[in-house]
Amino acid sequence: MGSKETIFLQRPAERQDFVAWADVLKVLAHPSRLMLIEALSGGERCVQDLTDLVGHDMSTVSKHLNLLRESGIVADDKRGKQVYYRLRIPYVLHVFYLLEAIRGADRSHAGQPPSTLRPLKGSGK
Repeated sequence: MGSKETIFLQRPAERQDFVAWADVLKVLAHPSRLMLIEALSGGERCVQDLTDLVGHDMSTVSKHLNLLRESGIVADDKRGKQVYYRLRIPYVLHVFYLLEAIRGADRSHAGQPPSTLRPLKGSGK
């Protein structure tokens, strides 16, 4: 990898970087959390809306959202009795492109850097 590492970090990757990245991947490694991220790509949503979308009870959805919040991917805002969530880091949506490229579902984009791909919904680009 060598010089490619500096493109992303401006320094060589160290062991703690790989550990931190693996921790984020563990948080992302659940279909419901990926669904929540995709849902939030369209903008802020309350927990009830997200619960209806994912099809789990509010307690389960809240646990998923808490993991996403603790990892820094989403932010929450309590307004009265409702809690609203939004993507804190819209770049996380690029994970979907990466997953499709790895899966081979969209071979036309395989090997292209993210900057050459079409803008993502909700990414602000």
